[in-house]
Amino acid sequence: MRRVTKIAASGIATAALALSVSACGSTSNEKDKATDGSSSSAGKNGVKVGVAYDVGGRGDHSFNDSAARGMDKAKAEFGGELKELTAKTTDTEADRVQRLTDLADAGYNPIVGIGYAYANSMKQVATKYPKLTFGIVDSVVDAKNVDNIVFTEEQGSYLAGVAAALKTKSHHVGFIGGVDVPLIKKFEAGFNQGVKDTDKSIKVDNQYLSHGSDTSGFASPDKGKAAAQGMLDKGADVIYSAAGSSGNGSIEAVNGKKGTWAIGVDSDQYNIASLAKYKSSILTSVVKNVDIGVYELVKSVHDGKPKVGTNTYALADGGVSLVTSGGFIDDIQVKIDAAKKKIIDGTVKVKTTP
Repeated sequence: MRRVTKIAASGIATAALALSVSACGSTSNEKDKATDGSSSSAGKNGVKVGVAYDVGGRGDHSFNDSAARGMDKAKAEFGGELKELTAKTTDTEADRVQRLTDLADAGYNPIVGIGYAYANSMKQVATKYPKLTFGIVDSVVDAKNVDNIVFTEEQGSYLAGVAAALKTKSHHVGFIGGVDVPLIKKFEAGFNQGVKDTDKSIKVDNQYLSHGSDTSGFASPDKGKAAAQGMLDKGADVIYSAAGSSGNGSIEAVNGKKGTWAIGVDSDQYNIASLAKYKSSILTSVVKNVDIGVYELVKSVHDGKPKVGTNTYALADGGVSLVTSGGFIDDIQVKIDAAKKKIIDGTVKVKTTP
Protein backbone atom coordinates (compact mmCIF):
# COMPACT_ATOMS: atom_id res chain seq x y z
CA MET A 1 0.00 0.00 0.00
CA ARG A 2 1.29 3.46 -0.86
CA ARG A 3 2.65 5.40 2.06
CA VAL A 4 1.78 9.08 1.96
CA THR A 5 3.42 11.59 4.24
CA LYS A 6 1.20 14.51 5.10
CA ILE A 7 2.59 17.77 6.38
CA ALA A 8 0.38 20.58 7.53
CA ALA A 9 0.26 23.28 4.89
CA SER A 10 0.97 26.03 7.38
CA GLY A 11 4.50 26.86 8.39
CA ILE A 12 6.22 25.48 5.31
CA ALA A 13 6.97 28.59 3.33
CA THR A 14 10.69 27.99 3.55
CA ALA A 15 10.25 24.41 2.38
CA ALA A 16 8.44 25.78 -0.62
CA LEU A 17 11.56 27.57 -1.74
CA ALA A 18 13.61 24.41 -1.42
CA LEU A 19 11.17 22.23 -3.28
CA SER A 20 9.63 24.62 -5.76
CA VAL A 21 11.61 23.57 -8.72
CA SER A 22 9.85 21.57 -11.37
CA ALA A 23 10.54 18.15 -12.61
CA CYS A 24 11.76 17.85 -16.07
CA GLY A 25 9.81 20.45 -17.95
CA SER A 26 8.74 19.93 -21.53
CA THR A 27 8.60 21.35 -25.00
CA SER A 28 7.08 24.70 -25.90
CA ASN A 29 5.32 25.90 -29.01
CA GLU A 30 5.41 29.45 -27.65
CA LYS A 31 1.61 29.61 -27.63
CA ASP A 32 -0.93 29.48 -24.86
CA LYS A 33 -3.09 26.45 -25.60
CA ALA A 34 -6.56 25.76 -24.25
CA THR A 35 -8.48 22.61 -25.01
CA ASP A 36 -11.93 21.80 -23.76
CA GLY A 37 -12.31 18.12 -23.05
CA SER A 38 -15.84 18.45 -21.73
CA SER A 39 -18.13 15.50 -22.19
CA SER A 40 -21.80 16.00 -22.99
CA SER A 41 -22.51 12.60 -21.47
CA ALA A 42 -20.93 13.49 -18.14
CA GLY A 43 -23.22 12.92 -15.21
CA LYS A 44 -24.12 15.49 -12.60
CA ASN A 45 -21.39 14.05 -10.38
CA GLY A 46 -18.64 14.73 -12.92
CA VAL A 47 -15.61 16.78 -11.89
CA LYS A 48 -14.74 20.05 -13.58
CA VAL A 49 -10.94 19.92 -13.63
CA GLY A 50 -8.64 22.74 -14.72
CA VAL A 51 -4.97 22.03 -15.42
CA ALA A 52 -2.16 24.47 -16.11
CA TYR A 53 0.67 22.56 -17.76
CA ASP A 54 4.33 23.45 -17.74
CA VAL A 55 5.77 24.64 -21.07
CA GLY A 56 4.62 22.44 -23.91
CA GLY A 57 1.84 20.54 -22.17
CA ARG A 58 0.68 17.34 -23.77
CA GLY A 59 3.14 15.82 -26.16
CA ASP A 60 6.40 16.27 -24.26
CA HIS A 61 6.68 12.46 -23.89
CA SER A 62 7.83 13.02 -20.32
CA PHE A 63 6.67 15.13 -17.37
CA ASN A 64 3.51 16.79 -18.67
CA ASP A 65 2.36 13.64 -20.42
CA SER A 66 2.55 11.76 -17.13
CA ALA A 67 0.23 14.34 -15.56
CA ALA A 68 -2.06 14.15 -18.59
CA ARG A 69 -2.48 10.40 -18.11
CA GLY A 70 -3.76 11.03 -14.60
CA MET A 71 -6.19 13.63 -15.88
CA ASP A 72 -7.44 11.30 -18.60
CA LYS A 73 -7.96 8.44 -16.15
CA ALA A 74 -9.94 10.68 -13.80
CA LYS A 75 -12.10 12.05 -16.60
CA ALA A 76 -12.82 8.56 -17.91
CA GLU A 77 -13.79 7.37 -14.45
CA PHE A 78 -15.71 10.36 -13.13
CA GLY A 79 -16.88 12.21 -16.23
CA GLY A 80 -17.15 15.99 -16.23
CA GLU A 81 -14.88 18.51 -17.93
CA LEU A 82 -11.17 18.95 -18.43
CA LYS A 83 -9.77 22.36 -19.34
CA GLU A 84 -6.10 22.45 -20.30
CA LEU A 85 -3.94 25.56 -20.50
CA THR A 86 -0.25 25.49 -21.34
CA ALA A 87 2.61 27.77 -20.33
CA LYS A 88 5.14 29.49 -22.57
CA THR A 89 8.84 29.79 -21.86
CA THR A 90 8.32 33.56 -21.94
CA ASP A 91 5.70 33.57 -19.16
CA THR A 92 5.86 36.20 -16.46
CA GLU A 93 4.48 35.78 -12.95
CA ALA A 94 1.47 37.85 -14.03
CA ASP A 95 0.80 35.39 -16.88
CA ARG A 96 0.76 32.46 -14.48
CA VAL A 97 -1.48 34.26 -12.00
CA GLN A 98 -3.90 35.13 -14.80
CA ARG A 99 -3.96 31.53 -16.08
CA LEU A 100 -4.89 30.15 -12.67
CA THR A 101 -7.35 32.97 -12.01
CA ASP A 102 -9.13 32.30 -15.30
CA LEU A 103 -9.64 28.67 -14.29
CA ALA A 104 -10.86 29.67 -10.83
CA ASP A 105 -13.28 32.27 -12.20
CA ALA A 106 -14.68 29.65 -14.58
CA GLY A 107 -15.48 27.39 -11.64
CA TYR A 108 -12.95 24.63 -12.21
CA ASN A 109 -12.25 22.55 -9.11
CA PRO A 110 -9.67 21.19 -8.58
CA ILE A 111 -7.12 23.35 -10.37
CA VAL A 112 -3.74 21.71 -10.88
CA GLY A 113 -0.43 23.42 -11.69
CA ILE A 114 2.12 21.12 -13.27
CA GLY A 115 5.59 22.22 -12.19
CA TYR A 116 7.53 24.54 -9.91
CA ALA A 117 6.85 27.66 -11.97
CA TYR A 118 3.31 27.86 -10.57
CA ALA A 119 4.33 27.93 -6.89
CA ASN A 120 4.19 31.66 -6.21
CA SER A 121 1.20 32.32 -8.45
CA MET A 122 -0.73 29.42 -6.94
CA LYS A 123 -0.22 30.75 -3.43
CA GLN A 124 -1.69 34.08 -4.50
CA VAL A 125 -4.67 32.58 -6.30
CA ALA A 126 -5.42 29.80 -3.81
CA THR A 127 -5.62 32.37 -1.02
CA LYS A 128 -8.21 34.34 -2.98
CA TYR A 129 -10.35 31.24 -3.67
CA PRO A 130 -10.41 29.35 -0.34
CA LYS A 131 -13.43 27.25 -1.32
CA LEU A 132 -11.61 25.70 -4.28
CA THR A 133 -8.99 22.96 -4.10
CA PHE A 134 -5.66 23.43 -5.86
CA GLY A 135 -2.83 21.02 -6.55
CA ILE A 136 0.78 21.58 -7.52
CA VAL A 137 3.36 19.08 -8.70
CA ASP A 138 6.97 19.33 -7.53
CA SER A 139 6.52 22.21 -5.14
CA VAL A 140 5.17 23.08 -1.72
CA VAL A 141 2.75 25.99 -1.40
CA ASP A 142 1.83 27.47 1.98
CA ALA A 143 -1.95 27.45 1.65
CA LYS A 144 -4.59 25.36 3.41
CA ASN A 145 -6.44 24.41 0.22
CA VAL A 146 -3.46 23.11 -1.78
CA ASP A 147 -2.37 19.51 -2.35
CA ASN A 148 1.42 19.55 -2.69
CA ILE A 149 2.40 16.54 -4.83
CA VAL A 150 6.11 15.78 -4.45
CA PHE A 151 8.38 12.85 -5.26
CA THR A 152 11.70 11.31 -4.21
CA GLU A 153 13.33 11.74 -7.62
CA GLU A 154 16.76 11.13 -6.15
CA GLN A 155 15.80 7.55 -5.22
CA GLY A 156 14.77 6.54 -8.71
CA SER A 157 17.84 8.30 -10.09
CA TYR A 158 20.07 6.34 -7.71
CA LEU A 159 18.82 3.12 -9.30
CA ALA A 160 19.53 4.61 -12.73
CA GLY A 161 23.08 5.28 -11.54
CA VAL A 162 23.44 1.66 -10.45
CA ALA A 163 22.21 0.48 -13.85
CA ALA A 164 24.56 2.85 -15.67
CA ALA A 165 27.54 1.69 -13.63
CA LEU A 166 26.75 -1.97 -14.31
CA LYS A 167 26.22 -1.41 -18.05
CA THR A 168 29.05 0.94 -18.99
CA LYS A 169 31.93 -0.60 -20.91
CA SER A 170 34.03 2.55 -21.04
CA HIS A 171 33.78 3.34 -17.31
CA HIS A 172 32.43 6.74 -18.35
CA VAL A 173 28.80 7.90 -18.06
CA GLY A 174 26.93 11.21 -18.21
CA PHE A 175 24.06 13.19 -16.71
CA ILE A 176 22.23 15.98 -18.56
CA GLY A 177 19.94 18.29 -16.59
CA GLY A 178 17.44 20.60 -18.24
CA VAL A 179 17.78 23.60 -15.92
CA ASP A 180 20.27 24.11 -13.10
CA VAL A 181 17.67 24.26 -10.30
CA PRO A 182 17.41 22.40 -6.95
CA LEU A 183 14.95 19.75 -8.05
CA ILE A 184 16.93 18.71 -11.10
CA LYS A 185 19.96 18.60 -8.86
CA LYS A 186 18.12 15.87 -6.94
CA PHE A 187 18.21 13.78 -10.13
CA GLU A 188 21.92 14.54 -10.54
CA ALA A 189 22.73 13.76 -6.90
CA GLY A 190 20.93 10.43 -6.91
CA PHE A 191 22.42 9.33 -10.23
CA ASN A 192 25.97 10.24 -9.27
CA GLN A 193 25.66 8.51 -5.90
CA GLY A 194 24.26 5.37 -7.49
CA VAL A 195 27.16 5.25 -9.95
CA LYS A 196 29.84 5.84 -7.33
CA ASP A 197 28.35 3.46 -4.76
CA THR A 198 28.52 0.77 -7.44
CA ASP A 199 31.97 1.57 -8.81
CA LYS A 200 33.98 4.56 -7.57
CA SER A 201 36.34 4.37 -10.56
CA ILE A 202 33.66 5.35 -13.09
CA LYS A 203 33.86 8.90 -14.47
CA VAL A 204 30.63 10.92 -14.48
CA ASP A 205 30.12 14.01 -16.66
CA ASN A 206 27.39 16.44 -15.52
CA GLN A 207 25.99 19.19 -17.72
CA TYR A 208 23.01 21.59 -17.61
CA LEU A 209 21.36 23.08 -20.67
CA SER A 210 20.15 26.35 -19.12
CA HIS A 211 20.26 28.15 -15.80
CA GLY A 212 18.04 30.02 -13.36
CA SER A 213 14.85 31.47 -14.84
CA ASP A 214 15.80 30.37 -18.36
CA THR A 215 13.64 27.27 -18.87
CA SER A 216 14.73 26.63 -22.46
CA GLY A 217 16.75 23.67 -21.23
CA PHE A 218 13.47 21.80 -20.81
CA ALA A 219 12.33 22.60 -24.32
CA SER A 220 15.30 22.27 -26.67
CA PRO A 221 15.91 18.82 -28.14
CA ASP A 222 18.73 20.34 -30.19
CA LYS A 223 20.56 21.36 -27.01
CA GLY A 224 20.01 17.91 -25.53
CA LYS A 225 21.36 16.27 -28.67
CA ALA A 226 24.45 18.51 -28.74
CA ALA A 227 25.19 17.92 -25.05
CA ALA A 228 24.86 14.16 -25.42
CA GLN A 229 27.00 14.15 -28.55
CA GLY A 230 29.72 16.00 -26.67
CA MET A 231 29.66 13.39 -23.91
CA LEU A 232 29.71 10.53 -26.41
CA ASP A 233 32.68 12.10 -28.19
CA LYS A 234 34.54 12.17 -24.87
CA GLY A 235 33.89 8.49 -24.25
CA ALA A 236 30.66 8.27 -22.24
CA ASP A 237 28.55 5.28 -23.21
CA VAL A 238 25.53 5.66 -20.89
CA ILE A 239 23.71 9.01 -20.63
CA TYR A 240 20.84 9.87 -18.29
CA SER A 241 18.86 13.00 -19.15
CA ALA A 242 16.45 14.78 -16.80
CA ALA A 243 15.53 17.51 -19.23
CA GLY A 244 11.96 17.20 -20.51
CA SER A 245 11.76 17.14 -24.29
CA SER A 246 15.42 18.12 -24.51
CA GLY A 247 16.06 14.55 -23.41
CA ASN A 248 14.52 13.35 -26.66
CA GLY A 249 17.47 14.92 -28.46
CA SER A 250 19.85 13.14 -26.11
CA ILE A 251 18.19 9.82 -26.89
CA GLU A 252 18.53 10.54 -30.62
CA ALA A 253 22.24 11.23 -30.25
CA VAL A 254 22.83 8.04 -28.28
CA ASN A 255 20.92 6.01 -30.86
CA GLY A 256 23.39 7.24 -33.45
CA LYS A 257 26.36 5.58 -31.77
CA LYS A 258 26.55 1.82 -31.53
CA GLY A 259 27.14 0.31 -28.11
CA THR A 260 25.79 3.25 -26.10
CA TRP A 261 22.72 3.60 -23.91
CA ALA A 262 20.24 6.34 -23.00
CA ILE A 263 18.25 6.41 -19.76
CA GLY A 264 14.87 8.12 -20.02
CA VAL A 265 12.93 10.06 -17.42
CA ASP A 266 9.44 10.69 -16.00
CA SER A 267 7.61 8.48 -18.52
CA ASP A 268 8.54 5.01 -19.78
CA GLN A 269 10.22 6.37 -22.89
CA TYR A 270 10.83 2.91 -24.37
CA ASN A 271 7.07 2.72 -24.90
CA ILE A 272 6.55 6.24 -26.29
CA ALA A 273 5.35 5.81 -29.88
CA SER A 274 7.17 8.85 -31.24
CA LEU A 275 10.47 7.53 -29.84
CA ALA A 276 9.97 4.01 -31.21
CA LYS A 277 12.83 4.29 -33.72
CA TYR A 278 15.23 4.87 -30.83
CA LYS A 279 13.89 2.25 -28.42
CA SER A 280 16.76 -0.17 -29.00
CA SER A 281 19.00 2.40 -27.29
CA ILE A 282 16.78 3.16 -24.28
CA LEU A 283 18.26 1.10 -21.46
CA THR A 284 15.54 2.00 -18.95
CA SER A 285 13.66 5.05 -17.65
CA VAL A 286 13.25 6.60 -14.22
CA VAL A 287 9.50 6.93 -14.02
CA LYS A 288 7.92 9.54 -11.79
CA ASN A 289 4.26 8.69 -11.45
CA VAL A 290 2.80 12.18 -11.61
CA ASP A 291 -0.35 10.55 -12.98
CA ILE A 292 -0.98 8.83 -9.65
CA GLY A 293 -0.73 12.04 -7.65
CA VAL A 294 -2.94 13.98 -10.05
CA TYR A 295 -5.54 11.22 -10.25
CA GLU A 296 -5.73 10.90 -6.47
CA LEU A 297 -6.29 14.64 -6.12
CA VAL A 298 -9.17 14.63 -8.60
CA LYS A 299 -10.67 11.54 -6.98
CA SER A 300 -10.50 13.15 -3.55
CA VAL A 301 -12.45 16.16 -4.79
CA HIS A 302 -14.96 13.89 -6.51
CA ASP A 303 -15.41 11.98 -3.25
CA GLY A 304 -15.92 15.20 -1.29
CA LYS A 305 -12.74 14.76 0.76
CA PRO A 306 -10.14 16.99 -0.94
CA LYS A 307 -6.50 16.08 -0.35
CA VAL A 308 -4.43 18.94 1.05
CA GLY A 309 -1.05 19.31 2.72
CA THR A 310 2.10 17.67 1.39
CA ASN A 311 1.86 14.20 -0.11
CA THR A 312 5.17 12.51 -0.87
CA TYR A 313 5.36 9.67 -3.41
CA ALA A 314 8.48 7.60 -2.76
CA LEU A 315 10.30 4.56 -4.14
CA ALA A 316 8.76 2.34 -1.47
CA ASP A 317 5.27 3.33 -2.61
CA GLY A 318 5.87 3.08 -6.36
CA GLY A 319 5.88 6.86 -6.62
CA VAL A 320 9.16 6.56 -8.52
CA SER A 321 10.59 3.47 -10.16
CA LEU A 322 13.07 2.11 -12.69
CA VAL A 323 11.23 0.35 -15.50
CA THR A 324 12.23 -2.91 -17.17
CA SER A 325 10.74 -2.32 -20.64
CA GLY A 326 12.86 -3.82 -23.40
CA GLY A 327 14.48 -6.33 -21.09
CA PHE A 328 17.83 -4.54 -21.29
CA ILE A 329 18.41 -4.57 -17.52
CA ASP A 330 17.18 -8.11 -16.92
CA ASP A 331 20.75 -9.32 -16.49
CA ILE A 332 21.42 -6.83 -13.68
CA GLN A 333 17.95 -6.80 -12.10
CA VAL A 334 19.06 -8.73 -9.01
CA LYS A 335 21.62 -6.03 -8.20
CA ILE A 336 19.14 -3.24 -8.86
CA ASP A 337 16.60 -4.92 -6.59
CA ALA A 338 19.26 -5.19 -3.88
CA ALA A 339 19.98 -1.47 -4.17
CA LYS A 340 16.27 -0.69 -4.04
CA LYS A 341 15.90 -2.75 -0.86
CA LYS A 342 18.75 -0.84 0.79
CA ILE A 343 17.07 2.48 0.02
CA ILE A 344 13.70 1.33 1.32
CA ASP A 345 15.06 -0.15 4.54
CA GLY A 346 17.22 2.91 5.17
CA THR A 347 20.60 1.23 4.76
CA VAL A 348 21.35 3.68 1.92
CA LYS A 349 20.48 7.35 2.36
CA VAL A 350 20.25 9.01 -1.02
CA LYS A 351 21.51 12.59 -1.24
CA THR A 352 19.30 15.36 -2.59
CA THR A 353 22.17 17.69 -3.52
CA PRO A 354 25.33 16.90 -5.51
